[in-house]
Amino acid sequence: MTNLALQIRLARLDDAADVGQVYIDSWHDTYPGVLPTALLRAMTPRGQTARWEAAIRSPGRETVLVADSRHGIIGMASLGAVRDRELGFDGEIYTLYVDPAYFGMGVGRALLKGAFASLRQNGMLGCVIWAHAKNHARFFYEAMGGRLIAERTATLMGEPCPEVAFGWRVLALAERTAARS
Repeated sequence: MTNLALQIRLARLDDAADVGQVYIDSWHDTYPGVLPTALLRAMTPRGQTARWEAAIRSPGRETVLVADSRHGIIGMASLGAVRDRELGFDGEIYTLYVDPAYFGMGVGRALLKGAFASLRQNGMLGCVIWAHAKNHARFFYEAMGGRLIAERTATLMGEPCPEVAFGWRVLALAERTAARS
């Protein structure tokens, strides 16, 4: 792991453009050939900045965390109350993305640890993360102690989108260090 001197902190309004760029870069790196090209092309810095500004402005509904380093914002996560209570969890990490240039350096692990701490501060005991079934992050979630708990097929731009859910009954990371994001 490279020493990035990471700080995991709440996103500020002036972070929205950087958060949006990490989100776009991650999707463009992860999903070509997996998600519709039109969807990937439709993601714009302006649109993502507006999306994340709105999320940052409403912290009661969704908490946005960033991984801040001397290189700027290199990762982001959003989290809050679980959207599907039938899964038996109270918290959910809605998004967790790392700038592809920083994969394998512990940024994802640090964000996940920060997200767990934030969920605990809000009185939650466990959480779920949904991921596209073909997203390689699924192996990271398993290495971090997440257990495969559900599968579903959503629709994106009229195309089927298979998803898998990973759950943590206790908000703690596995002690394994082999897989890093």
